[in-house]
Amino acid sequence: MTLVAGIDSSTQSTKIVVCDAATGEVVRRGQAPHPDGTEVDPGAWWQALQQAASGGLLDGVSAMAVAGQQHGMVVLDADRSVVRPALLWNDVRSAGAARDLIAERGGAAAWAEAVGSVPVASFTVTKLRWLAEHEPDSAGRVQSVLLPHDWLTSRLLERPTGSAADLVTDRGDASGTGYWAPSTGTYRQDLLALAFGRAIETPRVLGPDERAGETADGVVVAAGTGDNMGAALGLGAVAGDVIVSLGTSGTAFAVHDAPVGDATGTVAGFADATGRFLPLVATLNAARVLTATAQLLGTDLAGLDALALKGEPGAGGLVLLPYLDGERTPDLPDATGSLSGLTRASMTPANLARAAVEGMLCGLADAVEALTRQGVAPRRLLLIGGAARSGAVRTVAPSLFGTQVAVPEPEEYVARGAARQAAWVLAGGAAPPDWTLPGLVVLEPTDVASGQRVRAAYGEARDVALRTAGRGVPG
Repeated sequence: MTLVAGIDSSTQSTKIVVCDAATGEVVRRGQAPHPDGTEVDPGAWWQALQQAASGGLLDGVSAMAVAGQQHGMVVLDADRSVVRPALLWNDVRSAGAARDLIAERGGAAAWAEAVGSVPVASFTVTKLRWLAEHEPDSAGRVQSVLLPHDWLTSRLLERPTGSAADLVTDRGDASGTGYWAPSTGTYRQDLLALAFGRAIETPRVLGPDERAGETADGVVVAAGTGDNMGAALGLGAVAGDVIVSLGTSGTAFAVHDAPVGDATGTVAGFADATGRFLPLVATLNAARVLTATAQLLGTDLAGLDALALKGEPGAGGLVLLPYLDGERTPDLPDATGSLSGLTRASMTPANLARAAVEGMLCGLADAVEALTRQGVAPRRLLLIGGAARSGAVRTVAPSLFGTQVAVPEPEEYVARGAARQAAWVLAGGAAPPDWTLPGLVVLEPTDVASGQRVRAAYGEARDVALRTAGRGVPG
């Protein structure tokens, strides 16, 4: 049996799966936590990777790849040392920089045309502008900028020093920087210089099936990719598949055959890990909405689940706008959450639990609609992520999305996608190996009309927040 490993370096932890390269069957697993926060010493990711791989987890592995959290900013000096802690995707301090960059470059439509996406605080390009403005001494030491998965790939290859050509990335993760264009497959050095004030080195972009190199032990290392691209690859997604992921963040994305450029900024026009494209909508608030609500109610996630299943559709009129950490879509980085529809009758634990589930899912239902406006024709909707295991989520989702929802067996699909990429690179060929997707639970909508009413009430609360912030409402 030929073994390959996939490494998912996410916001919260490192997860590793070791798979049979021919079938995708997982034969070993490892996991280790990451520090909390929105800025992290990248060395913590490396320590977590080593911890997750301890006990001989990677023995006999022939190839590996890393799928990492998107957008983070890792800046290196001339000696390839890390200049400052990495700013993560969920750090919103660069929201003002995003607005400035949009204005300086001719508006949102110009950015969408240039790189397929409109900058928000999550994107690396905005974090570089923040660094240049707020930490000029650190900025002056910067020679190159990497994404989290790029940095881990360089550590696996033991390339802390060397020329810029020694630093590599892939098109999927590069497409989330704000200075690489999926439509042309090239860096926009003018936008990078606009953001940072001068030119800095960027990693070489490898093809989907191209090797990054080998470890000191001769293990092949693939290009790696971003976490959402890894999930699509791990699920074997094809054109028409819409994936809704309920993790730390919420994402809705679809494999697409052509690049997109949404001037509203709602849909990010990313590339995928196979040579195609991955239009995506992201929300900052997903599974942690449920954990925060459970804590408020003095229970755990299982308790929240039981309460939400007792609540009626529409939560008795309660609407939770779940912008607990600000929000990325809609672009309201300084927003807070709100709870409306409070009456003596509606103020029950069951209704609050139900409102948390409905509020989280309504934001993702809006995201799926935004994808369809960009030409995505959904063939099926796949629901993944930790919160997809919730019985209440599974009950509510089909009616809110208004369509059949398929839930794959719980698996680390980001890590599985990285492993599948490693198997592809190891074997060669025009396409990744055909790994069977674990069994699907297919859920049918039972009350689309109530789902529409819930979404209408949510839409009113969302639009109030947008108007209060001086933003336009969705068309």
